Amino acid sequence: MNVYEIIKRPVVTEKSTIAREMDNVVTLAVDPRANKQQIKSAVEALFEVDVEDVRTMRMHRKTRRVGRHMGRKPEWKKAIVTLAEGQSIEFYEGV
Repeated sequence: MNVYEIIKRPVVTEKSTIAREMDNVVTLAVDPRANKQQIKSAVEALFEVDVEDVRTMRMHRKTRRVGRHMGRKPEWKKAIVTLAEGQSIEFYEGV
């Protein structure tokens, strides 16, 4: 897989923002077929940082209601990447 296929988008929530500031941790949405080694090499190649640890989890489908119709959101995979001391990834520079 290509590094651009492995990493989909950053997950920007209150919890992930606090973790990024306090613990030097970045949360990413990744391809569900990617394993930890592939995620680590993709982050290191794409952002030019050193990765210490990668934790992954599958986020299950959620049902949503639109009017009287029920639908489902897709399931996806989340990776929590711990960066080396003194390194960071800035997604929104200059905002």
